Amino acid sequence: MNKKAIQDSIKKLREISKQRKFPQTLDVSINLSKIDLKKNPNQKIDLFLQLPKEIGKKPKICAFVGKELETKAKIFDKVILSEEFEALAKDKKALKKLAREYDYFVAQANLMADIGKKFGKVLAPIGKMPNPKAGCIVPPTADLEPLAKRLASTARLQSRDQPSIKTVAGTESMSDEDLTENINLIFNTITHELPQEKANIKSLLIKFTMSKSVEVTEKGPKFKEEAKKE
Repeated sequence: MNKKAIQDSIKKLREISKQRKFPQTLDVSINLSKIDLKKNPNQKIDLFLQLPKEIGKKPKICAFVGKELETKAKIFDKVILSEEFEALAKDKKALKKLAREYDYFVAQANLMADIGKKFGKVLAPIGKMPNPKAGCIVPPTADLEPLAKRLASTARLQSRDQPSIKTVAGTESMSDEDLTENINLIFNTITHELPQEKANIKSLLIKFTMSKSVEVTEKGPKFKEEAKKE
């Protein structure tokens, strides 16, 4: 994707967006073409991509660990020790609330069998199980600080059952240049994962949390309301 087109689209997005009382995230939607995920489930995309710039919004992380990692895991937002697993598994309401509240779950590797057994039915269907692709399954001797830093600049690219991928590239408080770097890597990474590459890309849209969308094209930004008038 043309970086200038991305940067011009971000500028257009700022022009049409109202100021809010909170820092909005910049959401990216990539709609796919000529892809039938029901007939070809192997074409689904599920990647954890480390972006060149931190996303700006700190992810909420919960750790399932034993005594070995209890102290180190305190850098995360919540720590659940192995002796607490049984009580949490029995409280379905609390477990579902936990699943909604946190972006990532980190697990001590030797506890994964128990974690899967007790929490898998709730976490797995929404893609929240501790995932080795994100580096979220760690040995009992792990240094967790590099993982916390890496997750702060990680975007999940997932198509699930729909021919579209939605992710977060940053926040409106970031510079246009940093947002451009993140969006460009997201677009290129997804493109290279598709069987026909750019031929499988229908559109690239960006928006802030509460704004309208701007389509990024090789020729520059295209405001969605303008597109409807054509």
